[in-house]
Amino acid sequence: MLLVLALAALLWGLGLLIGMPRRHRLLLLALLFAAVLLAQLVLPFGHPLRTATGGSAAPWLILAAIAAVVGGYAWGLGALKRRAKAPEPAPQTGPFAAGELERYARHIVLRELGGPGQARLKQARVLVVGAGGLGAPALQYLAAAGVGTIGVIDADTVDASNLQRQVIHSDARIGLPKVQSAMEAMLALNPYVTVRPYQRRLTAEIAAPLFADYDLILDGTDNFDTRYLVNRAAVAQGKPLISGALSQWEGQVSVFDPARGAPCYQCIFAQAPAPELAPSCAEAGVLGPLPGVVGSMMAVEAVKVIAGAGIPLRGEMLIYDALYGETRKIALKRRVDCPICGAAAVVGAG
Repeated sequence: MLLVLALAALLWGLGLLIGMPRRHRLLLLALLFAAVLLAQLVLPFGHPLRTATGGSAAPWLILAAIAAVVGGYAWGLGALKRRAKAPEPAPQTGPFAAGELERYARHIVLRELGGPGQARLKQARVLVVGAGGLGAPALQYLAAAGVGTIGVIDADTVDASNLQRQVIHSDARIGLPKVQSAMEAMLALNPYVTVRPYQRRLTAEIAAPLFADYDLILDGTDNFDTRYLVNRAAVAQGKPLISGALSQWEGQVSVFDPARGAPCYQCIFAQAPAPELAPSCAEAGVLGPLPGVVGSMMAVEAVKVIAGAGIPLRGEMLIYDALYGETRKIALKRRVDCPICGAAAVVGAG
């Protein structure tokens, strides 16, 4: 019996020396034990191998029982330790995890929102086109507000020149795709939301299937081609579109929603202006905090549309002049001859 124990110790030591995993060393010992037990049960009394390995199966069966008891105790103790270390899952209170109720408490006490409005926010799916100046604050406040699923599509990467106004990004994330940077910031702010990043340019081929997955679209892009594309896709699917725009010291925001009687974007901007009349932010400049103001307004409109609170800016445009600290609203009307949502477009679609 001592010979077998010495052989077991040798196998364990060699396995340890060569870096063999513990489970493999235990398997070797189990195979050795099985071979010894088989020898005791099969070979006749007096056989040299049976004599060399103890001469009887009884001591080995007793040893196996002791090993089983010790192993079972160790396994049970380990399971208890793992259970003690594992965090308890947050209990659910209706649609919310327990941690969310405190997080959204200031919303829930608002008469116009309350628990039902917050529940609608959690169930909502919102797509933000562009993770730049307007998308940055809109995404942050949508995540903070508890919008359940937030998609963001943008093909660009974070550049140092973005950081003066695109506050969702950081110096450490220069070079990262903007959608990746935005996702990290949103989940760091609110781990209870789901973020879907799409690192690509919005095209006509993908707009329809992408928009179909969402209830509401926010457009924070800075070129007219994409704005018209976003508008066409939103109108075709009857989705509300919250659109913002910036220029130097001035910003504007509106809710375009022909399915509910409001005009669409192309009703108001029938065609893109000449490039010299609408220079980009890179050409004309833009005040750093201005996108934060207008992007936050877009998030406010999104919360109102989703929760059914107040009066969203359907059929109206809010214009903010940061240089003189003035705001004004203008009424917007649908155009019967609009090629996207007008009578001819509806007949053509039918």
